[in-house]
Amino acid sequence: MKETFRMCFVLTVIGAACAALMAFVNAQTKEPIERNAGGQKLDAVSAVMPPSDNDVAADTLVLNDGTRDVKFHRGTKNGVPVGAAFAVVAPDGYSGDIEILVGVDTAGAVTGLTVLKHLETPGLGSKIETPEFRDQYLGKSVRDPETWSVAKDGGVFKQITGATISSRAVTNAVAAGLAFFEAHKAEVLGGAPATAPSGGGGK
Repeated sequence: MKETFRMCFVLTVIGAACAALMAFVNAQTKEPIERNAGGQKLDAVSAVMPPSDNDVAADTLVLNDGTRDVKFHRGTKNGVPVGAAFAVVAPDGYSGDIEILVGVDTAGAVTGLTVLKHLETPGLGSKIETPEFRDQYLGKSVRDPETWSVAKDGGVFKQITGATISSRAVTNAVAAGLAFFEAHKAEVLGGAPATAPSGGGGK
């Protein structure tokens, strides 16, 4: 009986020590991990936007689309608005939410697009990350094409073979994001004049 009690006591002490150690490690690594993730996202923001010379991390505007808050990172050059970057979420991916970062110019045309998070099937839906898939959205706006859908649904965007659901989810989410930007463009850009699509992002 004493031996059993002693074993339980030892196991309890070991468990408590392990829990304390894990809590300590988490506290020490949480901030650096979050800081690194934030830095990577800001790098992605700069990559998808038209070239700018302002602090896109600080120049932001948050608007609610009725479902969630959307943070717009606004880009300017010599004080003149050149575009913005914002994240959209496709809730209907094959394996869950897909988070996409979209860059636009002042005309609302896509200047860059990157996938931030997804759980799509490796080798199939995961191909939404490839330039071959992402680049087909460049230069497109809410008005061009008139039908924002994948080819299987009568649109102009090529779906990934064997991953139509993933392709459709991204296409629909980007279209919804562009429509939201268009509806609030004056607020986001501060009344910036529309320009011809720039066709590419990056500093």
